[in-house]
Amino acid sequence: MNIVVTGATKGIGWAIIEKFAEAGFNVAFCSRTTEDLEHRTSTLEAIYPDIRVIAKKVDMSSKEEVKAFAAYILKSWGSIDVLVNNAGVFLPGEIAMEEDGALETMMETNLYSAYHFTRALLPSMIEKKSGYIFNMCSIASKIAYPNGGSYSISKFALLGFSKVLREELKDKGIRVSAILPGATWSNSWKGVDLPEDRLMQSSDIAKAVFAAYSMSDSAVMEEIILRPQLGDL
Repeated sequence: MNIVVTGATKGIGWAIIEKFAEAGFNVAFCSRTTEDLEHRTSTLEAIYPDIRVIAKKVDMSSKEEVKAFAAYILKSWGSIDVLVNNAGVFLPGEIAMEEDGALETMMETNLYSAYHFTRALLPSMIEKKSGYIFNMCSIASKIAYPNGGSYSISKFALLGFSKVLREELKDKGIRVSAILPGATWSNSWKGVDLPEDRLMQSSDIAKAVFAAYSMSDSAVMEEIILRPQLGDL
């Protein structure tokens, strides 16, 4: 079994990689940082010597690099079983005040990357009439929040993309889920003075993704909303 996760050397993406590697999946992932890729690859190969690992430096905001990454995966594996569109970027700011280009940057990274990557990999999944696609949305896909500006716009759009995929792939044996996590510990929250239990753990999101995948082929969690026990920040 093969899983591909974008933006996966830290936080939620890495937690998902760990969870599926533990279950024996071959894993493919990408990042913009070579050092992180090398470190994570070494870790996986040491703990799980029997799985195959693909790690590539990819700028997911670049259509050309996204398509090249997909082509490399298909050439190496032939097909995939699970795709997790996790790559994303958050630039805070209100629409009237955020820097020029913020919308373009976040749409390219948060939405277009998932669109182009999925389109490149989907034919191989349709051909074998099986597979699972997870799109890492956000609570911001449902509720716009202060200083969320173009980030919320991009995440609303990603949820829309996920809904369209779900409808189009119902009769093709491919399940689609939108994951909508609230505040989760990651580098984005580094240095924040909050109790550890005020935010969710990345492993919580990974467990939810794996649980959805583990259900029978006749069932699909269309949307998975996760929030800290004490609510949104």
